[in-house]
Amino acid sequence: MPDHVYVYPGYLAKDGSRTDGRRVPQELAVSDLTLEAIVGAAQALGLTAEAEAEKHYPRRFYRYEGRVKIAKKKGLSKTKLLRLLAEELRKRAAPGAAA
Repeated sequence: MPDHVYVYPGYLAKDGSRTDGRRVPQELAVSDLTLEAIVGAAQALGLTAEAEAEKHYPRRFYRYEGRVKIAKKKGLSKTKLLRLLAEELRKRAAPGAAA
């Protein structure tokens, strides 16, 4: 079993549909995502994260957005991780939020 999960911006993108690979509900999805923002959100959640800019999401092969490699944490499923990341990203994007 790998000791990490990959998170592509397409998983959390507001401009993507479920068919395009979005993996969180529309109300949790985030617009204007960057790899640095995802890494920052993961680190704020106490996870180890590393950006891999040269990669692309297979469902969105025409866009080289990169991916983030996040170390697994016991008891945290990928679905729960994605929801936590989306919530953290939305909190950081809120007006008046500390960056």
